Amino acid sequence: MNRNLWWKIALILGVLVVAAIAVIPTESRPEPINLGLDLKGGTRLVMQVNTIEALRTEVDQAMERAKTRAQTLQLPTPQTRRLGERSFQLTPPPDVPSADYERMLEDSFPEFSVSRGGEGFEVRLTDASSIAIEDQTVGQALETIRNRVDALGVTEPIIARQGGPRGRRIEILLPGVDDPARVKEIIRTTAQLQFRLVESASFSDAQAAYNSVPAAMRDDVDILPTDSVDEFGRVTGRQYMAVRKTVPVTGRDLKTARVQKGQMGEPTIGFSMNPDGAVKFGELTGNNVGKQLAIVLDNKIESAPRINSRIDNDGVIEGRFTQSEAVDLALILRSGSLPASLTTLEERTVGPSLGRDSIREGVTASVIGFALVVIFVIFWYKGAGVTAVVALLLNLLILLGMMSYIGATLTLPGIAGIILTLAMAIDSNVLVFERIKEELRAGKSVRASIDGGFKLAFGTIIDTNLTTVIAALFLFQFGSGPVQGFAVTLLIGLAASIFTAFFVSRVIFELIYFRGDRRPERVSI
Repeated sequence: MNRNLWWKIALILGVLVVAAIAVIPTESRPEPINLGLDLKGGTRLVMQVNTIEALRTEVDQAMERAKTRAQTLQLPTPQTRRLGERSFQLTPPPDVPSADYERMLEDSFPEFSVSRGGEGFEVRLTDASSIAIEDQTVGQALETIRNRVDALGVTEPIIARQGGPRGRRIEILLPGVDDPARVKEIIRTTAQLQFRLVESASFSDAQAAYNSVPAAMRDDVDILPTDSVDEFGRVTGRQYMAVRKTVPVTGRDLKTARVQKGQMGEPTIGFSMNPDGAVKFGELTGNNVGKQLAIVLDNKIESAPRINSRIDNDGVIEGRFTQSEAVDLALILRSGSLPASLTTLEERTVGPSLGRDSIREGVTASVIGFALVVIFVIFWYKGAGVTAVVALLLNLLILLGMMSYIGATLTLPGIAGIILTLAMAIDSNVLVFERIKEELRAGKSVRASIDGGFKLAFGTIIDTNLTTVIAALFLFQFGSGPVQGFAVTLLIGLAASIFTAFFVSRVIFELIYFRGDRRPERVSI
């Protein structure tokens, strides 16, 4: 036998073994191929990011930075007041030249436009800055949700942005979740951690807390609730406190969060700041020793300890947490607080029984379609048809093996992609066979006809598959989860079909007709 034929056979057997290993279930991998939401069951959520909240936070922090910057430049501290979601007013003290503040704003706040208004300056986020912040907010929300889902151990989640580069929606597919209610709650939890200075004592009435603030400061405070507890730590009611609207430090400044024990053994959450957060936290606590610092989580005051000294890095969040609540909250803060809240636009749960029905029906359709193709090909092309069937089976094995190795997720549209791939693989063999028959009718020998048939069909098949590959790439780039699953199976299947149609089929023909000095006069086709 030709030595070149030996290495071709060895290569085919090697591919066969490698693909077979990937699709054989083991104890560590009972499901060699990851199943998508529509096959395994699970939850689909579509959420919208409320980016306006991120703009408001950016303005609040800019107000605080303006005061700090003025102190650094040895200017009297100005008054700041938020005017809207994208702007605030800075008012210099009386009898102080305003030009110094205007220069400070223009030099230190390039993302804002500065204009004179009223007794001071109106400082507004530029359109370009607003767009950048909104895009960054959606991107950060996407990454935060992905971190939270990954920390929970959900297998092969699909988390993607909807609506193009400027879209504000996020699609979340969670196949096979054991506790969908808990996962959805963790995803929805904004966990917007804020550190804000307290401006009043606690009152049982929100209006009383508001009235306790000097009239000149009432536009600069928010009234937020907090739990009142007895000496045993039990919640007995609700209190209200006035806190400043400006938010100098947020959860985005955290480096890590962990569950630990409090003085009475209760669960608390310890946290550490990143380098930038440590600087801001140090300035906040160092400049306000003796005041109360409210630790606000999702617009509720969890605790309001007194600042006894400057704190640069570590702190503790104390609240009435259960152990489970503390673990979940630490996970959420560790994975990053959402930069803005989420609004659930769509929620759909697929049961595993529906997934099993989809698999059964998909497999049934594939088997019936495959059987009909096999019968037709063998009937029409005889021995060559058997060669095509062998190549087709190897094509299917390679396709499933590659999906297992790369961790691709099989979806219901993916099964359709497999069926389409098998049909196109047969189409490649049909083109080759018809070319061989044309060569035979032209009076060429069997060997020359087989060799010419494969060479002449190659260009046509490559052109056909190339256009399909381009379409599949666009589907993968711009499609959602199920559409991407279809594209993945189609791309892998096309590569496998070229290998089997030209390499495997050619080797089988060579084994039958090209061995030794044989000069066959007929070919079964």
